[in-house]
Amino acid sequence: MTEIFPEAIRKLPEADIPIPGLTAYLSQDKNHQIIFMHFSQDAEVSPHSHDAQWGIVLEGKIILTVEGNEQTFTKGDRFYILKGETHSAKIFAGYASMEFFADRDRYKIKE
Repeated sequence: MTEIFPEAIRKLPEADIPIPGLTAYLSQDKNHQIIFMHFSQDAEVSPHSHDAQWGIVLEGKIILTVEGNEQTFTKGDRFYILKGETHSAKIFAGYASMEFFADRDRYKIKE
């Protein structure tokens, strides 16, 4: 299998995100996080909210429901979720993305 992310990203710490089939690399700053995600199997994320989130789909497909509005995103699409908006997701195997979180501590490093 060809890796979606280059070695420099794969050397970043893994993010502790308890979703089966997810590999996520964490780039940490003092005011935000960038997460590089790849899903090897389908997954669902239940409704939740947090600070602003921006993402770009690198591979595959995700269905996002934001404040009750469902939209499908595929390779090359970008999405933006405003601070406090309730959202959920249906993610399909093969999905990969780069996502910016305005939270500085949204995710922790996997131990």
